[in-house]
Amino acid sequence: MAHWLEGIFEFLFKYRPTEFAKASFAFGAPLSVALLLLVVAAVGVPAVMSYAGVRGKSNRRDRWVLGTLRVCALLVLMVCLFRPMLLLSAAVPQRNYVGVLVDDSRSMRIADKAGKARSDWVEHQFGGPDSVLLKKLREKFIVRLFSFSSGAQRVDSLRDLTFNASETHVGAAIEQARQELDGVPLSGLVVLSDGADNSRAPISDELLSLRAKSVPIFAVGLGADKFDKDIEIRRVEASHSVLKGGALVADLLVRQRGYSGEKVPLVVEDGGQIVSRDSITLPKDGDVAPIRVTVSARDAGARQFTFRIPVQKDEQVEQNNVQQAVVNVRDGREKILYIEGEPRYEMRFIKAAVEADSNLQLVVLQRTAENKFLRINVDSGGQLEGGFPKSRAELFAYRAVMVGDIEASFFTHDQLAMLADFVNVRGGGLMLLGGRRAFGEGGYAGTPLADVMPVVISGEAVPDSLTFFADLKVALAPGAENHAVSQIAASPSASKERWKELPPVSTTNRIRQVKPGAVTLITGTLAPNGRAGDPGEHLRSYEQQVLVYQRYGRGLSVAFPIQDSWAWQMDPTSPAEDQTYSRFWRQTMRWLTSDVPNRVVVSLPTDQANPKNPVAIRASVSDSLFIPRNDAKVVAHLKSDNGTTRDLPLDWAIDRDGEYRGTFTPDQPGIYTVRVDASVADGTTVGDTAYLRVADLNTEYYDAEMRAPLLQRMAKETGGRFYTPATAGTLAEDVALSKHGVTVVNQMDLWDMPVVLLLLVSLLAAEWAYRKARGLA
Repeated sequence: MAHWLEGIFEFLFKYRPTEFAKASFAFGAPLSVALLLLVVAAVGVPAVMSYAGVRGKSNRRDRWVLGTLRVCALLVLMVCLFRPMLLLSAAVPQRNYVGVLVDDSRSMRIADKAGKARSDWVEHQFGGPDSVLLKKLREKFIVRLFSFSSGAQRVDSLRDLTFNASETHVGAAIEQARQELDGVPLSGLVVLSDGADNSRAPISDELLSLRAKSVPIFAVGLGADKFDKDIEIRRVEASHSVLKGGALVADLLVRQRGYSGEKVPLVVEDGGQIVSRDSITLPKDGDVAPIRVTVSARDAGARQFTFRIPVQKDEQVEQNNVQQAVVNVRDGREKILYIEGEPRYEMRFIKAAVEADSNLQLVVLQRTAENKFLRINVDSGGQLEGGFPKSRAELFAYRAVMVGDIEASFFTHDQLAMLADFVNVRGGGLMLLGGRRAFGEGGYAGTPLADVMPVVISGEAVPDSLTFFADLKVALAPGAENHAVSQIAASPSASKERWKELPPVSTTNRIRQVKPGAVTLITGTLAPNGRAGDPGEHLRSYEQQVLVYQRYGRGLSVAFPIQDSWAWQMDPTSPAEDQTYSRFWRQTMRWLTSDVPNRVVVSLPTDQANPKNPVAIRASVSDSLFIPRNDAKVVAHLKSDNGTTRDLPLDWAIDRDGEYRGTFTPDQPGIYTVRVDASVADGTTVGDTAYLRVADLNTEYYDAEMRAPLLQRMAKETGGRFYTPATAGTLAEDVALSKHGVTVVNQMDLWDMPVVLLLLVSLLAAEWAYRKARGLA
């Protein structure tokens, strides 16, 4: 439509809108025009005044209309005598350079326009010396050709392009081309691309450099800005580390066009073996829907999980239906400290539930009398000999802490502060269980733990009297179906149904408010035939959060105000071999310890990379109190699949305490092990491991619709223009009008525009028609 309107404009006004926008306006008549003006006035004024003396059938309105039409006609003629013109700077032929950058990436192979690949247009218009647009450019400029992907490279002919590059860095490529042409008169850069850019780097600096150097970009956007039919898994986010046998929770972003509301299968593979198959409902066209998937991490080591939606009928892009994630499945033993104030069934059943799990070590400290404790599963005779840890180093050796039915006054203020720092600084998991001496009833209001907990703890301590009691029927909160804690059966759907069957549990802790930002996983409502309220008070309805969590500092805090979850194990309607209770507590403890950092934490910007691409390594190093250390000796040990090893010293990042950085470039595909060891001042060596999958990635096929906004921004901010293949016919002429390089000013007459003749004829015809209509002719 815009191209058609531009053609009409050029027919009427002789020149294109772009030429009017670039030019300045002037009159070309000589000084004698003043004499001409006097002549015109001498002739025109009497002619107009003659209407004043006309009588007969005409009235005053007729004379004004006819006079106005006659004056307008004379003014048009007078303006033409002044010789109006456009002054337009244009490039001097064959004195200026133009750089043509062609996207050589895989996304250019996508056939989304009438079944033709995006590269077909490039090959037709620029592929050979006689190609249409290339020929026009070479008539006016010295043309330099570049192919670009992650960078720009000079080529003699575009016929040699393979359109097989695995990534595109538009900003870096443009800057490289500009620098190569920096010493010549440059009229502009022509960019032929679909706009795909997967560098994850802003392009602002490159555009600023182009503006400073007065280099405009003329961008031709290739491809469809909206696919007709396509399904895409845009991204997958999963924990980089999970305990063996635990639930791996992955969040997928799925977008589609042309399949709105349809159900499609979602398949999850671990190392090529299918571990999950489910059905998902696709969102509306163009919408991005989050999908949560939960699978079991069964085998230890670096595992490659694949998430796939089978290709559907008529899909335009098949390569974007799959995403992969590399996960470190740890086969370690997580140490959890569980302190109880008195013997009770809850502790006994929880201990039995996780006892057979070789990846969990539940260390129990149970008070049997004042200053006397029963210690279970300790590593040595001296461990916890004096009761609850009195130093940060001793407490921080655990990955998680569970506080049972024990009053706040049992702890010193320093120990309560240590527990708060255990979550905030050390990054551990803390879980408060319900009971008569827990939460507000245990006097935790106003303590450091009240700030850490995800629920508001209030009220006075009343440890020796039962002030509240409620029987609760539990249910999963909305959106919690795929959480790791919720997986108490063989699959998420089976787990959802199993939660509905669990018997009621009870609480003696009244939770009235959840903190902003906290997440509720399990809720409870008054059980049938149950009761709720203070002694002597029975509420007809009652609701309470059963399991709530929040992130606090580096760690996780969880509230579970239930005193008898063991009722799920003793359910008389369940078979003896039912594992619901064991699964719940195993999954809960694995979740508590899942993201707890080590003293050394190694991180990579991505878990997947293309060969030959630099990968940054970052490692944070702390001492036993988890205070960042800047004096450590840190080395990254790199090992590839084929056994090749390399040691890379990491340097302290001056701007971040405890952070060390380095960069390496993987050469070959495979899984790389990145083991970082740090030697600290006390002589100990600690470390952490991350994994990197190096492969020829299909990143070009994701978010592969033509990105017009990026190309339009490049053109607008540099003073160029954006085109589609349908409007690119004037590319060479527009580049010539860029006013950059060696230019000459052209004078372009306007008096002979077709619109002038049409206007003059229209005015004269209007005057005659009016006379005829009024009987004055």
